[in-house]
Amino acid sequence: MAAANDAWPVLDDPGLAPTAETLRLWSQVVGKVRLARTPWINHSWQVTFQVSARGLATPLIPGEASSFALEFDFVDQALVILVTDGQRRQIALAPGSVADFHAAVMDQLSSLGLTTRIDPRPNEVAPAIPFPDDVAPRPYHPDQAARLWRAMVQIERVFTRFRSGFLGKTSPVHFFWGGFDLAVTRFSGRPAPRHPGGVPNLSDAVTREAYSHEVSSAGFWPGGNGVDAPSFYAYAYPTPAGFAEAAVSPGGAYFEPKLGEFLLPYDAVRAAPDPDAALLAFLRSTYDAAARLGGWDRAALECEEGEPGVPRTA
Repeated sequence: MAAANDAWPVLDDPGLAPTAETLRLWSQVVGKVRLARTPWINHSWQVTFQVSARGLATPLIPGEASSFALEFDFVDQALVILVTDGQRRQIALAPGSVADFHAAVMDQLSSLGLTTRIDPRPNEVAPAIPFPDDVAPRPYHPDQAARLWRAMVQIERVFTRFRSGFLGKTSPVHFFWGGFDLAVTRFSGRPAPRHPGGVPNLSDAVTREAYSHEVSSAGFWPGGNGVDAPSFYAYAYPTPAGFAEAAVSPGGAYFEPKLGEFLLPYDAVRAAPDPDAALLAFLRSTYDAAARLGGWDRAALECEEGEPGVPRTA
């Protein structure tokens, strides 16, 4: 039990929240580079990061003569730019302004022949100060950033296990830099009602395309977005009648009316005798509530969890 809990790092340090806020804005600079260069894919999946062996990384970004990728390396504490022609640059991750980080990224890309013009306004935050104008000093604690990444390594593993128990359309396990959350989403296959939009500093067209079809979604926030502490979340769109009153597991999970979502504190998972089982119980029970109350065709959509090296029975 001790070994299982030790694999899930402590995230209750007060230094986490300011570091996460800094990373959220830095990640938007990087994410917008991919946004500017990659064709749109359904539900904005083209812009997300993946949890990597060293941090958070973009997939390959199309260039002209060469393509490239960017990675927040929380082992060496650097943003690394890797180019398919063999070139490499890195920018140290350290306390400083968003404006300085933005300038450093743009300068390094230009030096590699990869000049990219991005929308300099952050999304899903308020106020949305353009990156070049955000000159206030920002704190950054390398240890807290590394802890957050190590937590997401564990969460990504459990999310992937959960994802494997679904035959219908499902998203990758991926990290959205706008909301600064790691997420996985299941789809019923049916169109959804038109989303009302209204996300701060995000085009309603983006939100409506993201929620064009019915979903049951779960994820992890390090805090913010109306949640004070690192937490797991789960919601359905559209929200079926009775969803807020559904019984979910494990103990410690609750429905937050202001968000319209179920929440489970990260600390409740970490403190559980079996953190994997506790998180899986939350993912399964909240999905069960969404699918059951929403009338999903579960027989056609669900399957046993995948096993390494074992293909599905046709």
